[in-house]
Amino acid sequence: MNDQKAMEILESVFRAGLRRVDPVIMMEKQISVIGNDMVIDTGTERHEVDLGKFRRILITGMGKASSRMALGLEKILGDRIDSGIIAVKYGHTEILKRIKLMEAGHPVPDEGSVSAANAIIDFIKNAGKDDLIINLVSGGGSAVMCSPCFCGDGSCIPLADKQSVSKILLACGADIHEINCIRKHLSNVKGGRLAEMMYPSKSINLILSDVVGDNLDSIASGATVPDSTTFADVMKIVERYSLKDKLPEKIMEHLKAGAEGKIPDTPKPGS
Repeated sequence: MNDQKAMEILESVFRAGLRRVDPVIMMEKQISVIGNDMVIDTGTERHEVDLGKFRRILITGMGKASSRMALGLEKILGDRIDSGIIAVKYGHTEILKRIKLMEAGHPVPDEGSVSAANAIIDFIKNAGKDDLIINLVSGGGSAVMCSPCFCGDGSCIPLADKQSVSKILLACGADIHEINCIRKHLSNVKGGRLAEMMYPSKSINLILSDVVGDNLDSIASGATVPDSTTFADVMKIVERYSLKDKLPEKIMEHLKAGAEGKIPDTPKPGS
């Protein structure tokens, strides 16, 4: 085999891999509409949702691949979609007809991340029990949708502190589960809190995993998934990586208050 032939084979393998993980192709393969029913069939589970029961179909989402997921969903649902807002990484955009994309920072959140979170929160606050929210999630969602939580004294954690935390966590050797454990406990939307805001609407979450083991509450910090971690877990991570004197003072005060039960923890299974 000559070098040219070998390069052609390698390129064909590479392009086949890209096609296999293209969110548009994945969405079209696993989601279909038959009459009024949206059928979601992943190969391991199947769901049928009667779209005729809902007044509106709204789309939310966050993550680096969520714009491609949105493009696939628009191809499938078309005019059935009322509107939507999705937070994406700068430059990771598609031309969409009914869904608004908001670009934001990754892997460190920025003002765009806060603006996107605020827009999504305002958007879902108008949803009611007769609305269906389809939430599209992929890796990177933790950074591009950032809503710093309120502390016990009523003040909000500064974005600069959240940015500092992100940089420290990315550099300390913590894995993604540990990083997102802390992120969830510093956010108004992560760790299941976005799902609380979506209530009483119906929510379907389509989640593209970039986390080994596919733990749903770790992917994009599980904004619509019950959180299996606690403030006590956060403090163990702080101790494990000697972060106590590295994290901003206001952050440590908030985490300690949570560990002492002075601040409500994230929503748990059964909430």
